[in-house]
Amino acid sequence: MLRRLLLIVALAVGAVGLGARLAGHRDATPLAIWGGMIAAAVLVERWRYKDRRTEDGDGWQKTDERFIDPESGQAMQVFYDPHSGERRYEPAD
Repeated sequence: MLRRLLLIVALAVGAVGLGARLAGHRDATPLAIWGGMIAAAVLVERWRYKDRRTEDGDGWQKTDERFIDPESGQAMQVFYDPHSGERRYEPAD
């Protein structure tokens, strides 16, 4: 929700800055640049840190570890990647 709002605001600021720059206002250039940079950062962040839930056969192993998340009170399942040593926590089925 917040990411989407930030993207909309950044695109709006970039569009206003670009429109003002094309209308002849030289001082609007930073608006166009910052709006474009923030929009690009939001899009790259969304791509880079996409949902990491995995499908069968990609190396993640389900462990016997389960715990109750103190914030949500939901049961969590632990997954382990033996190649990287990374651990991942997902809601238990």
